[in-house]
Amino acid sequence: MTAYTVNLDPIMKLTREQFYELCAANPELKLERNPHGELVIMSPTGGETGAWNSDITTDLTLWNRQSGIGKVFDSSTGFALPKGSDRSPDAAWIPIAKWNALTPTQRKRFLPLCPDFAIELLSPNDSWIKSLAKMQEYQDNGCRLGWLIDPESKRVAIYRLGKSVEILEAPPSLSGEEVLIGFVLSLENIWSA
Repeated sequence: MTAYTVNLDPIMKLTREQFYELCAANPELKLERNPHGELVIMSPTGGETGAWNSDITTDLTLWNRQSGIGKVFDSSTGFALPKGSDRSPDAAWIPIAKWNALTPTQRKRFLPLCPDFAIELLSPNDSWIKSLAKMQEYQDNGCRLGWLIDPESKRVAIYRLGKSVEILEAPPSLSGEEVLIGFVLSLENIWSA
């Protein structure tokens, strides 16, 4: 997936509400707003990445249905992060208490919070460096556990709140640790492609 960043500052400062309205008027586009207020336009993923994203979200959803302790979100869900950006991780999760604390109106719009767990899966054209910065942004906004999965280089960056980033080379699986107790994501199908 190729991403283009557009700096609108010469003509306007894109507010969160304006960004929401822009997304609502253009539902066919995949858009994000970075912490500088810049518009990020992303192309659709290819079939391989889309299938892996689907598998990851399905595994997370099946675990969550059994545990019943939270809500899972797919890559089209917007999160209005506390420090100002609006992002859509490839998969995300929040505890049920956070979901229950949202008003019906908040649930219909971009969620006004940072997910406790977020996954970003690199597409062939994604930048590892830019994606590391995006994961750091999630952590800076309170994400307790994040995984950046790079299928091409067979590596994973693990972000834990308050800790340094850990880079693993071709791990067979990842554990949800104390955030998603009992969740294990197998990466064998991604590494074997």
